[in-house]
Amino acid sequence: MSRVGIGYDSHRLVEGRPLIIALTEVPFDRGPEGHSDGDVVAHALTDALLGAAALGDIGRHFPNNDPKWKGANGLIFLEHTIKLLRDAGYRPVNVDAVVVLEKPKLAPYADVMRQALAAALGLPLDAVSLKAKTAEGLGPVGEGKAIEAHAIAMVEPIG
Repeated sequence: MSRVGIGYDSHRLVEGRPLIIALTEVPFDRGPEGHSDGDVVAHALTDALLGAAALGDIGRHFPNNDPKWKGANGLIFLEHTIKLLRDAGYRPVNVDAVVVLEKPKLAPYADVMRQALAAALGLPLDAVSLKAKTAEGLGPVGEGKAIEAHAIAMVEPIG
């Protein structure tokens, strides 16, 4: 039986950090504050995939107080999560994510981001959806002080 999970992540935007979104560096004057690379899409997808298989959450597998994950790339989280899924007898079917931020515009990077995620998850490109929205000036995201992502993933039993 197929199963679905949801994920969410958010980070403050600060100077001196690269802006990594969906495994892709986007030129900008600020990036996400965090223990790892702060890739909100990779983190939200990690949580969604783990949730779909009832394997806990990102904090359980990648605690932010463990020096092992300091500066870790979101790709590592996704690759390890795929291994956990396989060990539990599941594989991803498709994923969908929404990034919410005011600036910069992500349209020029959308195809590269989807391709990077598809490769990391072992999915065909048409099984990976990524959208970008603004917060219409509302709250910390709307004020350009933060970034967030929401994700959903479907997994199915292997075999």
